[in-house]
Amino acid sequence: MAKNKWFGTDGVRGVANVFPMNADFAFRLAVAAAELICNKNKKVAIAKDTRISGDMLEAALSAGFLSAGVNVVALGVVPTPAVTSLTSKLGVDMAVMITASHNPYQDNGIKLITADGNKFSDDMTAQLETLIEKNDFVFSTEKIGRKTYSDEVYNRYKKNALSIAQGKQLLQGLKVVLDCANGCFSAIMPELFTKLGANVKAIACEPDGYNINRDCGSQHVEKMLAEVKKYGADLGIAVDGDGDRIKVCDEKGTLVSSEQLIAFLAQYLEQKGENRGRPVVSTILSNTGLEKFVREKLGLEYYSTAVGERPVVEKMGEIGSAVGGEESGHIVLADYSCSGDALIVSLVLAEGLKATNKKMSDIFPLFEPDHLFFQNQRLHNREQVKNIALNDKVQSLLEECRLELGEKGRVVIHPSGTEPVIRIWVCGQDVVKVDEVGMRLLTLIKELNEAQS
Repeated sequence: MAKNKWFGTDGVRGVANVFPMNADFAFRLAVAAAELICNKNKKVAIAKDTRISGDMLEAALSAGFLSAGVNVVALGVVPTPAVTSLTSKLGVDMAVMITASHNPYQDNGIKLITADGNKFSDDMTAQLETLIEKNDFVFSTEKIGRKTYSDEVYNRYKKNALSIAQGKQLLQGLKVVLDCANGCFSAIMPELFTKLGANVKAIACEPDGYNINRDCGSQHVEKMLAEVKKYGADLGIAVDGDGDRIKVCDEKGTLVSSEQLIAFLAQYLEQKGENRGRPVVSTILSNTGLEKFVREKLGLEYYSTAVGERPVVEKMGEIGSAVGGEESGHIVLADYSCSGDALIVSLVLAEGLKATNKKMSDIFPLFEPDHLFFQNQRLHNREQVKNIALNDKVQSLLEECRLELGEKGRVVIHPSGTEPVIRIWVCGQDVVKVDEVGMRLLTLIKELNEAQS
């Protein structure tokens, strides 16, 4: 497998104006991508979220592509799922989304999207890194690209989302609190929910470049929970800055887990006749109770993947799944979108809730989750993450714990791709055993961290 120096699980990410998230790196990345990828149409689309550094990185990326003779279509501020879903309609060789997703404004990131709307493979990003490091690009005085601006993706995305309602006031009478994280959905989400008949209370919808994800959105749901109770809403929905992650609460202000949402969506679409017996996909970090519900209650096949949206999407495409996602809030409805899409998921979810004629608190939980031990162990630096995760002692103990739990549980250690953290995750039916296994792993990782400091 290709090893990447700068590209993580979701593109390149870091502090804005600090290498590699600075103008120089963005320029070289664009020139490398122009050479390696943009050979057919000589055209690329660039979009961004609302953080202040987006303009700087867009300018640097644009300069790199243009200097290499590739035309640039600037899409402006649009959600990541809009770009992934519509890239294939733009006649481009690839697209770039400038975002650090749920991170604070100081960070930014560069996500590379293939011509058909998927994320780049590790092999492709490794090749790009090689070209970036060599930095021996040759420029022509004749071949220089042009930059244009387009709101096509923004408008088509809104139209596609509205088409779910098939011309009906789908959400008539529904009271909803929308927390838009001062990000990409700040304008579009309240507008569409209102058009479809919902009574909307919108918060965190005034981006200023600095307030994206600040005390709001999917990572900071406290204000949403409070507003739902204050407003007497039927549900609350919080998204992240680039719109591919969602968190939902019921009318009492109680959060509903992503696994419960995946179960509900699979059940609703199966009852509606849209799922048609297709399997459900989630990750190895999803509660084992979800698998039991999907297999035993819905009678559907269930698949687990490695952690991350990309493995989920790849498996869904491989087996023809319509519903998938992960516990972090990335939920994919493949018939509507090719990546996590908070707007599409929230609309289908709201439609399903209306169809039940019940309060959310009377619906959820759909299944009783198995006991979970979950701890984030922060390390001294990112270099330690893989070293400790792959340490022989850790791997040996991990295998020992898996044998002890057997088919009645699952144990995972997950090295974060974006921060110096190892996640210890153990789930199963035996509460005592799950906690004991989790503590053994946590203790060993703490000891190794101190020994390497």
